[in-house]
Amino acid sequence: MNKSAITISKLSPAQIDAALELFVVQLNEHGVETDASKLREVMGKIVADERHGFILVAASENNEIVGVAFGSSFLGLEHGGESGWLEELYVLPEWRQNGIGARLVEEAIRFARQRGWRALDLEVEANHLRVLSLYERHGFLPQTRSRFCLKLG
Repeated sequence: MNKSAITISKLSPAQIDAALELFVVQLNEHGVETDASKLREVMGKIVADERHGFILVAASENNEIVGVAFGSSFLGLEHGGESGWLEELYVLPEWRQNGIGARLVEEAIRFARQRGWRALDLEVEANHLRVLSLYERHGFLPQTRSRFCLKLG
């Protein structure tokens, strides 16, 4: 397989199930319980209405989805307008170390700029140090905050 012949594009409706599988693996790796039907519903909403954000897919030359990225939009005061959250980025283990993650980050930044987003935030699992340099190479700066979450149902 030619690992350099990867294309990055917006998720199409026909690719939802293949991309869903990667998001489920990603979330499970981070200990996040998932309901695939709810994830599929969210992905369908994003494809149907770009105001919610975008999903990017990295596809091999035989159209196998080997990487995904999800940028979610929000209107915030901190950045003075519409901004985004790079919520998920995942590349299949056997496809890593080929620049696919870097290309997904670059495209996410390009999509965010095209949409006029003021900033693009992200978080990294504390034990996932390998990806820190990826984001820092693209200009992301570490923040001093701690993240909290209250599940509302």
